[in-house]
Amino acid sequence: MRLDKYLALSGERTRSEATRLLKAGAVEVNCAIVRDGAFHISETDDVRLYGQPISDQSMQYLMLHKPAGILTAARDSRASTVMDLLPERYARRKVLPVGRLDKDTTGLLLMTNDGELAHRLLSPKRHVVKTYLATVTGRLDEDDVTAFRAGIDLNDFVSMPAGLTILAAGEDESTAMVELKEGKFHQVKRMFLARGHEVTALHRPSFGPLTLGDLPQSESRELTSDEIAALYACAGMTQNTKGGSHG
Repeated sequence: MRLDKYLALSGERTRSEATRLLKAGAVEVNCAIVRDGAFHISETDDVRLYGQPISDQSMQYLMLHKPAGILTAARDSRASTVMDLLPERYARRKVLPVGRLDKDTTGLLLMTNDGELAHRLLSPKRHVVKTYLATVTGRLDEDDVTAFRAGIDLNDFVSMPAGLTILAAGEDESTAMVELKEGKFHQVKRMFLARGHEVTALHRPSFGPLTLGDLPQSESRELTSDEIAALYACAGMTQNTKGGSHG
């Protein structure tokens, strides 16, 4: 790919801005200043702007460790949103959250500007598993496990069968892992409430093939090529060489 096209590919800078940066000697390829926009680069080349590495693919994929108290929204005039936790360059590339986590829920939130991939991953037909660690009031038992496995009637819909693994059960409080293949509004909380348990804390450590690992709260990172490939496979899609996708 031409270097000037690579610099402008993401939409973060125009082709003319890329040309000006090149002429100013601000761009290095493999530690050597390159001023020619027609210079061709490969995927293995180290491209830097003012000494800082850049990765200007048109499609962006990252995970965020969402803290409590932050809205999963693109913008809000009265409260902080997950977009406030990301570097400004991602907003310019129109990166948005895939699905949502409640304001008081923590954990893994996938962010991308690949709309088709996001749509596929959120479709109940894809059966993408989301895992939650829940702390609830009261003692969980095998009847709760059976109820989750059968699907719970929540009045407006019956939940798909879900996995419930009890980690600790006490008279006043229990903890459990929940595995869902859908993610409707307040669904985990509503499922527990239907069983007589109130959720007091909720955390999502994984989404499909992605795991949060040791990523600190409020921090984000770009996905690896293997993680992106795993997401495409999960969505039943293939990735083309330009960073986009098709079914």
